[in-house]
Amino acid sequence: MDGSGEITRLLGELKIGNKTAETRLLELVYPELRKIAGRYLRDERPGHTLQPTALVNEAYLQLAGQMEKDWQNRSHFYAVAAQLMRRILVDYARERKALKRDGLRHKVELTDALAVSEDRLDEVLSIDEALTRLAEFDPRRSKVVELRFFGGLTEDETAEVLHVAPRTVKRDWNVAKAWLHGELNMHAADS
Repeated sequence: MDGSGEITRLLGELKIGNKTAETRLLELVYPELRKIAGRYLRDERPGHTLQPTALVNEAYLQLAGQMEKDWQNRSHFYAVAAQLMRRILVDYARERKALKRDGLRHKVELTDALAVSEDRLDEVLSIDEALTRLAEFDPRRSKVVELRFFGGLTEDETAEVLHVAPRTVKRDWNVAKAWLHGELNMHAADS
């Protein structure tokens, strides 16, 4: 059985109380979670306080507390992991930012992946704030950004999670990026 199908099967096993499935699930999902975390933190200096392993471990610990959840499939699992990693990264950025307290806003560039570094903490917070504003009037596009940007999901995986066509995800992604770009640049100019 391929990893995707086995992940879905193991999530179902966990829901019905098979605790031995958790060990196998961890073996399958950990490398992908590690890749996602690695993308976030790829530009960090060695010895940085938030390492990919710590981000994955924190996210997985929070996921482990939800193992009886009604998981739809592998993509649903990674979507929840993306939300958790977003929260962890935003909390980390807020904490670090509170230590610096410079209050200056910086121009933010939105790409398909996020690389968090000490000098980009403002970006994480700005993107999170803009994404929260977007969710107020367009929740699906906000979710597309969260899954693609914070979760590292592909267009097809995002479409599967949201139960829409991949072309809808592509359109939503492009519209949301354009809106966020304008929003982020407007707030950077206000500073």
